[in-house]
Amino acid sequence: MQEEFLKKQNELGNRINTADNFDIASLKLVAGVDLAYWKHNDDEYAVCCIVVIDFATHEVVEKKNFSGKIDVPYMPGFLAFRELPLILKTVEMLENVPDLYVFDGNGYLHPRHMGIATHASFYINKPTIGIAKTYFRVDKITDYTEPENEAGSFTDIVIGGETYGRALRTHKNVKPVFISVGNNISLDTACELAMKLTDKESHIPLPTRLADLETHIAREAEKNIMGV
Repeated sequence: MQEEFLKKQNELGNRINTADNFDIASLKLVAGVDLAYWKHNDDEYAVCCIVVIDFATHEVVEKKNFSGKIDVPYMPGFLAFRELPLILKTVEMLENVPDLYVFDGNGYLHPRHMGIATHASFYINKPTIGIAKTYFRVDKITDYTEPENEAGSFTDIVIGGETYGRALRTHKNVKPVFISVGNNISLDTACELAMKLTDKESHIPLPTRLADLETHIAREAEKNIMGV
């Protein structure tokens, strides 16, 4: 299974585009994507939540979720194969078509540049960004340098001479978030949009923050149905 997954990642990795492939001025709807897990009778389940917001007003346009059993075992570096089926089912439920997807997780910041934000992009055919709350050490050695304590400050995460992502401080006196390109967008634009999508309520950009909140609600609802 792992060899098959590795082959697929390498195949898709050759098609990653780290340049802007859309008109930023026409950006209207942004979707935040997150998943939450739980166990029941030795089986593992997850729910995917997608929240679509208006880029200009930050108002919620739509919320959808889809849950199901997880059949792929956890393997470091291959998370997308566990999550993608639920993500695509949730995308199908959307009544509005987002111009951009923001994932609670990584994209290019991955050993083979194939975090969930990048992997999913080839199936939803939209620009994507990965925004993680915690730092993922790609090579188990390279750490990140703390950005200056000012809103908008960042430091590049460079591994082997290549920039994998950025540690971005969205507000003063808060922990940084970790931005990486998903696909069809540049790192500069990804960081610019992350800042524009962050409000005063949290240091986490609004799309993934709202999606994260929805996963907690949806997971509890599903667990109650199961009697967990």
